[in-house]
Order: sequence, then structure tokens, then C-alpha cells
Amino acid sequence: MARSGVLRNLLAGAFVAGVLVFAQSGVSPAEARGAPESFADLAESLTPAVVNISSAQRRNNGGRELSPLQRKFNTPAVSLGSGFIIDSSGIVVTNNHVIDNADDITVTLHDGREFAATVRGRDRETDLAVLQLDGAGTRFPSVSFGDSDSARVGDWVVAIGNPFGLGGTVTVGIVSARNRDINSGQYDDFIQTDAAINRGNSGGPLFDLQGKVVGVNTAIYSQTGGSVGVGFAVPADLAETVITQLLEFGETRRGWLGVSIDDVTPELASTLNLRLPKGAVVTVVRPNSPASDAGLMPNDVIMEFNRREIDSVRDLTRAVADTPIGATVPMTVLRDNRRVTVRVRVDRRESRMLAANPGGVLPASAAQGSGLTLQEPTEELRQSFGLPVNVQGVVVTAVDPESTAAIVLQPGDVILEIGWERVTRPNAAVDKLSKLRNLNSGPVQIYVQRGDLLFYESLRP
Repeated sequence: MARSGVLRNLLAGAFVAGVLVFAQSGVSPAEARGAPESFADLAESLTPAVVNISSAQRRNNGGRELSPLQRKFNTPAVSLGSGFIIDSSGIVVTNNHVIDNADDITVTLHDGREFAATVRGRDRETDLAVLQLDGAGTRFPSVSFGDSDSARVGDWVVAIGNPFGLGGTVTVGIVSARNRDINSGQYDDFIQTDAAINRGNSGGPLFDLQGKVVGVNTAIYSQTGGSVGVGFAVPADLAETVITQLLEFGETRRGWLGVSIDDVTPELASTLNLRLPKGAVVTVVRPNSPASDAGLMPNDVIMEFNRREIDSVRDLTRAVADTPIGATVPMTVLRDNRRVTVRVRVDRRESRMLAANPGGVLPASAAQGSGLTLQEPTEELRQSFGLPVNVQGVVVTAVDPESTAAIVLQPGDVILEIGWERVTRPNAAVDKLSKLRNLNSGPVQIYVQRGDLLFYESLRP
């Protein structure tokens, strides 16, 4: 990202004591409600349901037996974070990055009791995870989700968590902004807050003054790794939807439309006689997709989906993802300067991402790695994905929805370059990604063709 700071999955923030409102000529000064005399009662009632999470990853020796000296110094890698209990049976919500790749997870309550925990489900795309405490017969203190959509910029919020492993810590601030896109994934819709949040607060709750969880603290914007007053939380309305699916299915089940889309630019809005640049313009319609079955066409501008107004690409992505799989819903598009309503039957995104090679048998020319299945552009694939006849590169035929690749790639994409080098063979592409991953080189630049679009993306191998 071309920014002066660094986004980190560690969290930070700073408390702003007040706001000075200057009256302009003809504008009445705004009146701010005073802060509560104390947050003590609220903190006392909520803290018991907030937990500290310690996850350990045991180091191995490539399957070989460790020597006595190796065993002595083979201490596990430990990650510290926060979480909160949403059910008295011991269901805990946290960030996925807090427990990712963990072999052992220990949850410590505010009163010092420790419980082992197992993973009920996780979602890398929203960085959320659900744990189950191993405490048969124990009734745990719990909190519940609130309505994050009603949270307003300037509202007081309270963060409770485990910064730097210190244990239960309470900080207070306001909602600084809403609907923030921090380029962490296609479902970005963060609440920004200045409540002080630091390393170890990841996965902890952000409360409103009614004691309801309005966000899950997830990331910070910081040049130093410490608190600078810009923290981000997954809004409760999004988190609750994901958590419900993880508890019911152990995985997410998001809707899929089968289109590539772009935001409406001011220039396009003027051409379409739109008062404001609103909607999502269709650039590519996938063959054999819900969109193609519904008669959607390139250059259609989607204005409403399932009776939800669409202002931007993010609005459509969220609306489709939230739609029940198999549901047939209305979609209003602007086509040739007139509004047309079509009905579309939503498919499941995760199934489509793994649609290729359902039997697990790969063609001889295919290769798998970094969450991708890659093949050469055969005539069958060109017809299946609607690819140009002269396309060159390697075709993405399946993407593991749990991989980081799912954030930037989808079946039908053609990878033309990896790290500024042309790629034409699947095995060579997989080998290059594997070498970069082993070198811990970080994200690599890839050049992608998606329909008629050509663009660069950053892929973490």
C-alpha cells in the first residue's frame, strides 16, 4: 500500500478527550453530549466475559526425532491475543490470526481460570474464528452482539483486551469513522476507533455504552507498531453473520453471482445521466454462472440487489455474500439508460472456488500450490471460462477459499506474470511461488487477465 504508515493485525488507538466545534457564519454550533462520569460500572460488568488467549505452535524437525539438546530448547512459538465469550457454554470469538496454525490454545478468564480450547470454525477473509472452551458443566459469563449499523461517528466505545499480555485492560474512545476499506480483503467494512488498542488486543470486543459488542478489534494503522489512535474493528453485523455460519456449518457459506465489477466513475455517471456516481458496473459475466443465467450483460450497472441499494462494489460484494445460498432474489440494473429488474438464483462462492476437479484427479499438465489449481489454457478451459482464443499464461481453475489467494484470485483468472517474469507452465508457476514462500519474501506482484481486464495484484504465496 502506498501509505506512510503500516497496517498491522495488532491494533492501536488513542483516547481523544473532547471535540472543539467552530461555528461558521450561518451554521449553528453543534452540541455534544457529555461523557459518562465513570465507565467503572460498565467495565466491571463486561470484563468477566473478555478472555486472554494464548496459542502455541510446536516446532517440528521435519518428522525426524529430536535430540535431547533439541528437545531442551524446542520451546513452542507463542501468540497472545484477546477474545470474548458469546454463550454460557463457552463459545469464544476472536481473530483468526490469533490462533492461526496453533497446536495448543489456552484461554484465561478474568478470574484466572484457564481452559483448553478447540477451533469450531475460522474465516480468513474476515479474520474471525470461533473457539469452544473445554469446560464441561461450567457456565461462563457472556456478552452479546449489538447493532453496529446504528453506531454513529462520535459515539463513545469501550475496548477491553489483553495488550502486551498484561491481562484485562479497559480503554475508551469514540467511533472515528465507519465503512473503512483498509485493503485487507474484499469484505472490508471496518469501524475505525481511537480507543487505545495495542499488540495483544486482537480479537477483543469493542462495546457501546449499552454493553453490546459493536465490533471485533482486528487491525491498526501504525508506523511504530504501537498505539497512534487509528484502530479498526470488524463491525458486529458482519461478524455475527460469519460467526453464525461457523457455528452451524464449521465454515462460511457466502453467495456468489459470477461477475467481475467496478465502481461507477464520475465520468461514467455523467454518461449514464446519474446524479451521483453510484452502483457497480459489470465488466465480465462468467459463463454458466448465476449472472449469465439471469441475463446479466457487460456494462450493466447494478443499482439494487435483493432490495438493498448498491452505492459501490463493496456494497454489492457484501449483499451477495449475505444472501442465502439457493435463494432467488431481484436485482435492478441500469441498461441503455433504463432500469431493468431481473431475478437471479445465488450460488455458493466456496463451492465455485473449488468447482474444478471435483474428484481430485488433476490433468497431467495441471499443478497445485499456494491454494491454487493451475492449468494450461486448453480449448475446453477457454470455452468454460470464456477466455480469448489467443490467451497465454496459466489459468486458475480452482482456489482454496481458506487460502490468502482467494482474496485476490478466482477461477477463470489467467496469471501472466509472477514477480515480473512471464509464466506459461503451471509447474513453473507453482515452483516459483513455493520458492518465494520458503524465502519468506512477503507478497509478490502478479499480472492477471480477467476477461478484458489486465491488472497487477499482490499475492502472498
